[in-house]
Amino acid sequence: MPKLKTHRGAAKRFKVTGSGKIRRNKAFKSHILTKKSAKRKRGFRAGDLVHERDVAGVRKMLPYL
Repeated sequence: MPKLKTHRGAAKRFKVTGSGKIRRNKAFKSHILTKKSAKRKRGFRAGDLVHERDVAGVRKMLPYL
């Protein structure tokens, strides 16, 4: 069976935690920031976990993660 290719875009966006969960960054923090409150922008800094329903799709894109 041939090697599986890693989805390069996904590889740059997701990391695995020590316990095996998949970590992601939050969206909406790159531009048009003047209308967003400081509290909201601080919230974007914190990472988040991929939802359990999306984990299978992410793992399929990242077979060697």
